[in-house]
Amino acid sequence: MPPLDEKESMTANLLQLPSKDRVVPAGKTYRVSLNGKEVVYTLKRCRRRTIGMKIDSDGLTVSIPPRESLHWVESALRDKADWVVKKLAEWANKKTIRLVWEEAAVFPLLGEPWQLTTTAPGVMQMTRARMKTRTEEQQLALPLPSVLTMSQIEEIVMAWYHQQALACFSERITLYANKLGVPQPQLRLSRARTQWGSCNARGIVRLNWRLIQMPLPLVDYVVAHELSHLIEMNHSPAFWQTVASIYPDYLAVRKELQKLG
Repeated sequence: MPPLDEKESMTANLLQLPSKDRVVPAGKTYRVSLNGKEVVYTLKRCRRRTIGMKIDSDGLTVSIPPRESLHWVESALRDKADWVVKKLAEWANKKTIRLVWEEAAVFPLLGEPWQLTTTAPGVMQMTRARMKTRTEEQQLALPLPSVLTMSQIEEIVMAWYHQQALACFSERITLYANKLGVPQPQLRLSRARTQWGSCNARGIVRLNWRLIQMPLPLVDYVVAHELSHLIEMNHSPAFWQTVASIYPDYLAVRKELQKLG
């Protein structure tokens, strides 16, 4: 499946303006007012003739020719103000999940919060955090020392995530393979930074382990998407018809997944 906007970039093909003020030092941050909003950006100098603008989780980065001026940079940014402000807002709204390796931290599983909790002296477990709408708790017993280091917590939680991912993804693959009438493919967990999933001609499906943090409808969409490649190894209209045949609501869920980044 194609990457879901982990980095967005654009090169503004602008005519080079004459330098009228001081040369801009590279690698520094600056501020400029765009559409009434103060925007912070980082400057990078490289061998090019045009200005390049990249917006991602780190904010706005502007790449410029070796000896261009601040006046030229700010003029170019104002020309592209609508695009810059829009993309910065989109990144600000992304619901990125950042794991903190602490016993009191929340670890999402299928969209629900879980925590490491102490249940007896020297014993801890993963427990679903209490929510106002439900009191049921599911637990995974993990015998642990009473004091954990950050690296121990990371190791334990990641092993738990992988166990949950393999069980859940295998179940969903079986479900959608049966719906498509295709042989059940091999499953591999992926740690890719830019893809939720992939499928190759050998019938191997790779699913990003991070999907296990997402609500089940999002997991199902990615599974349905990748299994559809077993029939159509492309993104043609026929491919999307195949996806729709087993996951009719894929457009709405696809948009939700894109918002998550």
